[in-house]
Amino acid sequence: LLDPWALGATALIPGPDVGDEALPLLLERHEASILAGAPGVFRRLLRLGGLSLPSLRHGLSAGETLSPDLRRRWQEETGTDLHEAFGQSECSTFISGSPSRPAPDGAIGYAQPGRRIALLDETGPVARGEIGEIAIDRADPGLMLGYLGDRAARYDGAWFCTGDLGVMREDGAITYAGRRDDVLTAGGFRVSPVEVEAAMMTCAGVEDAAAVDHRLAPDTSVIALHYAADLALDEAVLRAHAGAHLARHKQPRVYVHHPSLPRNANGKLLRRALRADNETGS
Repeated sequence: LLDPWALGATALIPGPDVGDEALPLLLERHEASILAGAPGVFRRLLRLGGLSLPSLRHGLSAGETLSPDLRRRWQEETGTDLHEAFGQSECSTFISGSPSRPAPDGAIGYAQPGRRIALLDETGPVARGEIGEIAIDRADPGLMLGYLGDRAARYDGAWFCTGDLGVMREDGAITYAGRRDDVLTAGGFRVSPVEVEAAMMTCAGVEDAAAVDHRLAPDTSVIALHYAADLALDEAVLRAHAGAHLARHKQPRVYVHHPSLPRNANGKLLRRALRADNETGS
């Protein structure tokens, strides 16, 4: 709310009983110029088809990784761009794309003006092009004061460590690589679940995807792809698509169909629940 209010704009917040099918009419009737939501909101709107949003300047996605395929489809359907913003409950969004500086394909965006960020490993800032944990200056005005009862948690010197991994490109754009505790291990390689999910989301019929570790033995795991689709897809088609879009060690070995994937109230994917399903065999 504070972002639009700070600029004197009106914030329109649909009630919990407002369905997706009513959103296009609300946007048109109130001449909304920006639509903010989780990627799932934009996916569901595209599924409705026939969108007419004459006042919309762009969309803003947050809460979950925005796939390049979803951004492209939104651009084609509405003629407007879909930007991504990255933040946390602990800190307001501080990395994003914008109309004046759109994110390159596959990237979240850039550090917002006035925000100081770094990508860290155990020894300090990593070189550009290397994976590291996204961190923000602990003096950032958008950052919380601390956790109740544990003010030192997740601080590393001058930095607040987010627990999210990323790579900074040469031009400063940040590519998201997933949560530190969600990184996959397959054949001795570390694999970003975001990369696997983005590749598999371009497979015809896949509406949603989550890549998680599937443990075969205490010391052996493979990548499992949990996907949402109207009906279970031919596994041979899924394997062929993975083979065409992912290096061999990044290809899922197990495919699990769901009518929908588990998400929290903010639309964030609950990979932990899917890992638990793997362990219980459900």
